[in-house]
Amino acid sequence: MSNSEGKKKHIEIHETAFVTSMFRSSNEQLSQDYYAKLWNNSKTEKWIEDYLEKVSSEEAATHCLRNRYFLDTLKKLIDTNHVEVLINFGCGFSMYPFLLNESLIHIEIDKSEIIQYKTEKLDDWQHENVLPKRRIHAIGVDFSDDYEDDLREQIEAIKGNRKSFILIEGVLFFLDRAETNRLFDFFDTLQHTGDFIGSGSFQDSLKDSQAFKRLLDFFGKKVINMRESDYQTINDIYYENIKNYKLIDHQDYFSLSKTYNHLIQLEKDHILNEHFYLLQKK
Repeated sequence: MSNSEGKKKHIEIHETAFVTSMFRSSNEQLSQDYYAKLWNNSKTEKWIEDYLEKVSSEEAATHCLRNRYFLDTLKKLIDTNHVEVLINFGCGFSMYPFLLNESLIHIEIDKSEIIQYKTEKLDDWQHENVLPKRRIHAIGVDFSDDYEDDLREQIEAIKGNRKSFILIEGVLFFLDRAETNRLFDFFDTLQHTGDFIGSGSFQDSLKDSQAFKRLLDFFGKKVINMRESDYQTINDIYYENIKNYKLIDHQDYFSLSKTYNHLIQLEKDHILNEHFYLLQKK
């Protein structure tokens, strides 16, 4: 998923989805993602080396812990029969279908070019027995259009009345508040009482950190000069006030590092601290 067409220069796939996967593959023990390495390639490796040096050497671990948090959260909810369908908005090259119980139904949503490429690769790897067989329904969407009615129809045809978990990670930073409100309103129409949303985002306070200033500088040189209107930060109060949902868990890189015994190497000012939220529909 990306911002509206024309709002900013197109970011190539390798600069988003490939990068996230390679970060996750850097420490499999921490991320528990044993398939992310399938997406690794030399072009992205060079990009990441530059990123870790110029932005934050801690960034790979932040992505590993993000994956671990949502993976473990999903496992617990699946084991207690609270989730039957995972709907992953902005799925990129995430590999949750192959890390979770095979009974789970997966709906993966992203830009059409990512969905097409990912589907072809996953089909090949499953056919070659590199990956286990999974039920994955992939949907390509142009989010700059009026997507709601058509997308809702497609999702409901797959999901039915099953219990769902909507995951949106690595996406909201590139949206504006109106687009974010529109998404959460859309989620509300898809879900029933007791269903869940998992979301990741940055807080306003991060903008004062050295790591964030280096991030903007890096994007300016590698991808595009980013103005404040080109990215979004979100404080706790936003999640606390989402209509029809209750915030039931909130973690960040530092709390998860304690949970998973990860030794933090840098001072806080040099870390892009992402926050993770678990919401349940009232």
